[in-house]
Amino acid sequence: MKIIIAPDSFKESMSADMAAQAIKAGFQAVFPEAHYLCLPIADGGEGTVDALLSAMGGEYVELEVSGPLGESVMASYGLLNQGQIAVIEMASASGLMLVAPEKRNPMLTSSYGTGQLIKDALIKGVSQIILGIGGSATVDGGVGMLQALGAIIYDDKQQELGLGGAMLNQIASIDVTNLDSRLKNCTIDVACDVDNPLVGEHGAAAIFGPQKGATPEMVALLDQGLSQWADVIAQLTGKDYRDLSGSGAAGGIAIAAAVFLNAKLSSGIDIVMQAVNFEQEVASADLVITGEGSMDGQTAGGKAPLGIAKAAAKHQVPVIALSGVLGKGVEVLHQEGIDAFFSILPRLAPLEKVLTEGAMNLQQAAYNVAKVLQLGQQMAKITS
Repeated sequence: MKIIIAPDSFKESMSADMAAQAIKAGFQAVFPEAHYLCLPIADGGEGTVDALLSAMGGEYVELEVSGPLGESVMASYGLLNQGQIAVIEMASASGLMLVAPEKRNPMLTSSYGTGQLIKDALIKGVSQIILGIGGSATVDGGVGMLQALGAIIYDDKQQELGLGGAMLNQIASIDVTNLDSRLKNCTIDVACDVDNPLVGEHGAAAIFGPQKGATPEMVALLDQGLSQWADVIAQLTGKDYRDLSGSGAAGGIAIAAAVFLNAKLSSGIDIVMQAVNFEQEVASADLVITGEGSMDGQTAGGKAPLGIAKAAAKHQVPVIALSGVLGKGVEVLHQEGIDAFFSILPRLAPLEKVLTEGAMNLQQAAYNVAKVLQLGQQMAKITS
């Protein structure tokens, strides 16, 4: 029996790899002869580097870069496939968690550090970059990233502009003559799981600005600035990208990546599953176990377990999901390919205790599920 174990992380409790090992331990106690394949996964957000390195092997690269507010921070990314693939999380260099709550201000924050990570990967000779853009602190339209890669941004007086969302309104032109030439030999896949346009009531500033520290006044200025940035791009390319689906992701960095880095915007879970050859592996599997910290009706909107379930359904492989919390509307997941789902919580307890006992509870829940499956096998023999 081949069992694929492919959970996402359980936020603030355990990484995807820790979750996979806990599930494996629970099942092995019941089915010691089964073949287990652990493929910890992620949806392209925080945890993607860890998940892919765990599943595929590789190495971490640490680098001192410019943080969201220009301070020096130690960031890291992953190198896979003998150094041919780089996996970069925007959150590592330009993440919201790097900025103290009282200092969060997207008028000032920049994606420059993310560009530095990309540049370092290019120097190392990678042929593919997977860029996860979740958890960012920025609404700078990806301009900072481009500046780190060699682009020069000018105002209407041909003065070079600095960093941060506040300068968007001043952009008059961009010079990409010195944009890193190695980009031409590298494919870039951006893990983008939102379809927000760049500007407007559903755009980058309006939807994501407030959670990054923007006041209503800042939101209005940032939206105007992103519109100005879209005008400059249109003048250069002859195409208006402001309504491109997903262009508003991560403060608009998606539009800069798509236009200037020739990046492809794709579902994060699809990118990760392709990287670990999930479709090929699931074709010969008998069971898939997935899960994450919380599952509800919104999980059907593109989260990792749903991507796993859809891929497994193509090959008629049953899927069981384990979750810390089962929320409102979770029943809809039956229609999306998850055959059964279970909460791992054995009792009511304070959140802190639930988080610290997560791995233990997950292992016990996996054991219980395995015992039920074993009982089903025994009953099938009796009734046959």
